[in-house]
Amino acid sequence: MSDARPASAPETTPEERPVLVLDLGGQYSQLIARRVREAHVYSELVSYKLTPEQVAARNPRALILSGGPASVYVDNAPQIDSGLFELGVPVLGICYGMHLMAQDLGGKVERTGIGEFGKTEMRIDEGALFGKELAGEQTVWMSHRDSVTAAPPGARVVASSATTPLAAFEDPARGLYAVQFHPEVVHTTNGQKMLERFLHDVVGIEASWTPAAVIDEQVARIRAQVGSEKVICGLSGGVDSAVAALLVYKAIGEQLTCVFVDHGFMREGEAEQVVEAFRDHFKVPLVHVQAQDRFLARLAGIEEPEDKRHRIGEEFIRVFEDEAARLGKVRFLVQGTLYSDVIESGGTAGVAAKIKSHHNVGGLPDEMEMELVEPLRLLFKDEVRRVGEELGMPERLVWRQPFPGPGLAIRIIGEVTKERLDILREADAILQDEIRSAGWYRKLWQSFAVLPAIRSVGVQGDERTYAYPIVLRAVTSDDAMTADWARLPDELLEKISSRIIAEIRGVNRVVYDLSSKPPATIEWE
Repeated sequence: MSDARPASAPETTPEERPVLVLDLGGQYSQLIARRVREAHVYSELVSYKLTPEQVAARNPRALILSGGPASVYVDNAPQIDSGLFELGVPVLGICYGMHLMAQDLGGKVERTGIGEFGKTEMRIDEGALFGKELAGEQTVWMSHRDSVTAAPPGARVVASSATTPLAAFEDPARGLYAVQFHPEVVHTTNGQKMLERFLHDVVGIEASWTPAAVIDEQVARIRAQVGSEKVICGLSGGVDSAVAALLVYKAIGEQLTCVFVDHGFMREGEAEQVVEAFRDHFKVPLVHVQAQDRFLARLAGIEEPEDKRHRIGEEFIRVFEDEAARLGKVRFLVQGTLYSDVIESGGTAGVAAKIKSHHNVGGLPDEMEMELVEPLRLLFKDEVRRVGEELGMPERLVWRQPFPGPGLAIRIIGEVTKERLDILREADAILQDEIRSAGWYRKLWQSFAVLPAIRSVGVQGDERTYAYPIVLRAVTSDDAMTADWARLPDELLEKISSRIIAEIRGVNRVVYDLSSKPPATIEWE
């Protein structure tokens, strides 16, 4: 999303006329929805099992059929209702989606014995789908063994490669378009331009879905839902709950009270940043509960990670309940549910109907009987950050790397004590300081320190030491589903290590985690 405000408000909101991406099981299905949104067009990922009547009820501007791992002609392969092609809605089929379109409309799909994988040179002819600026030789990303060997009657072939004579076809009169390659991946040189050509020029959708438009729409929805009732929000210090709280505050002002439970497991200075931003800068009514001793006592003698998580979550609920009771009758609870949470919890089989119940405050009990306000449930993480920027949130809050709810407590491998928390917090602060100074912070998905509760022998000065190690972890990722260890420069790692050992008593060894996900996870616990 860009920061530009649309020149004039459309008669209907983008959310009321979405582009629907039918998920046929491809690894890039979610990426297609994200790329459509990057063209400032609202999209949703939905099940391929939707009937034409269900799709028509959503009043979509266009449909996109995703890729998939199966062959369309085998038993139990995902199939769509061919009535979708008769709705009068433009349809773009990608890879497997192209094969389905061809098969259902009278074309032919076969295993030719020659597949294509990776970067491929392709010849594109000018037409409705590919304008003059996209015609000619293009580098695209292929991943297929099956091919369309005959286009549906009435369709025109508009692209080919050395081994795939029919790499794209179109039938503008029926609003049908299909490509064998993947325009959504960055390896297709002009892939985003191709998608934008389909969305803006072929379908005629305006680029009106922007952070400013999202804010205006959500403010109106929140006011309609809440009316004059009281609302409470549990701030975790993360970007999701922070942006959700600011959106609600913009809509209803002092009807909102934020409760920030400081459990003592946050990184250096982060609790103060939350209080400064919300209470002092944005003037949001804020209850700051300092419960560090209470949480530390609950973890005394506890080493098992799931037990730590459970105890922290349970204590969070108890503290939140105490503060909510002091506010009197509160009907609404703000939750920072993201669109990725919707997909993850309900999949697309339920048409994004099931919402994950992991409240920002750790899983509130049913007896609290509060109705949820979820202003971010249509947004991916990067879109939430853009909305946060539009709302004026400080850069350090907007672009804060993902941080687990239990915080540093699950980055201490073993029992959590005040001494270990102090050591880990200081080590992590040094790591973040050097990562930022070297210009690496925004390049990384996460960077953090881990303290295993073991000691090893070392020598500092003329004395033998017996102290803790610190493990450094830095990874790159797009979505945290997979991650690779970051190739930080040797001189940066050396500087971080030297500072940690020199400045922190109780540490005599620093190591760097070279594990990717999978097989490892990003966090240690």
